[in-house]
Amino acid sequence: MHTQMINQVKQYVTQRAIFIVLILLIIGIAIADPNFLAFSTLRDILQQSSTRAIIALGAAFILVTGGVDLSAGRVVGLTAVVSASMLQIDEYANRFFPDLPQLWVGLPILVGITAGLFVGLVNGLIVAKLHVPPFIATLGTMVAVYGLNSIYFDTEPNQSQPIGGLRPDFTVIGSGYIDLGGGYSIPYIVLIAIAVALVCWVIFNKTRLGKNMYAIGGNIQAAHVSGIHVARNLVTLYAIAGALYGLGGVLEAARTGGATNNYGNMYELDAIAACVVGGVSTAGGIGTVPGVMAGVLIFGVINYGLTFIGVSPYWQLIIKGLIIVAAVAFDIRKYMAKK
Repeated sequence: MHTQMINQVKQYVTQRAIFIVLILLIIGIAIADPNFLAFSTLRDILQQSSTRAIIALGAAFILVTGGVDLSAGRVVGLTAVVSASMLQIDEYANRFFPDLPQLWVGLPILVGITAGLFVGLVNGLIVAKLHVPPFIATLGTMVAVYGLNSIYFDTEPNQSQPIGGLRPDFTVIGSGYIDLGGGYSIPYIVLIAIAVALVCWVIFNKTRLGKNMYAIGGNIQAAHVSGIHVARNLVTLYAIAGALYGLGGVLEAARTGGATNNYGNMYELDAIAACVVGGVSTAGGIGTVPGVMAGVLIFGVINYGLTFIGVSPYWQLIIKGLIIVAAVAFDIRKYMAKK
């Protein structure tokens, strides 16, 4: 009886380890500085983590299939630059398109998301049709997308100048909020991230595409034998991931009020790290949306919280690295135990 209870406790802790770590992090930082528990701090962490969450959700689609997408960060940069270049105010001295009329704000946003979707589609076709390993395929597109973005960013009259002077009706998406009164508010970008997470949860858990995604990641040969059209599903999943990177890039431009061709640099590694820490298996076939969101929040708490209490950025990198290694080691132990 005693042994059974211990095993149940171990199983409970194992299944909810990510949330326990998040709670312990918050408690530890709050002990160092109780002001960390202020609502404004939580709001700032959520606002800063929102675009990262959307990008991580895109990466999760690929990781669950047993693949990896290294192009995410450069797609973020491309879509940030493309959308921002079409959304500058008339009075801005260094407009990217001097003669471009003021467009409906939704059009450049859709263009940015579509650009991301297109890159994802290309990734999916290379992986599914040409059978190039995902690591190599997305490494190639990562380099190519950065080159393409840099060429676009360097065109006359911009010539690689940071894109600024963005329209208020665009930047409000990233910096605006709903005032709840009493000093409380919810940023629009947080609500967008929550909505995206809910849609992803439905895809993961309630659709045939989601079930096929887990089947492909669990055993691709078995998925073939069971009648799943693996190539078609992979192309669709990579396209969805690309669209999410595109949305993340657009929102990052809105949040920061500008864009350069270096936006999104290394975001793919942060996204993969958040997924792995959030319980998405590096072997494929395992992963949940709540886990991914918790992984993003852990890194958000580390980045914001440790800065809040004055911990050196270099120590923050060490702590993040240790957490990533521990999460992967824990994941491998679970995988080997199942075998």
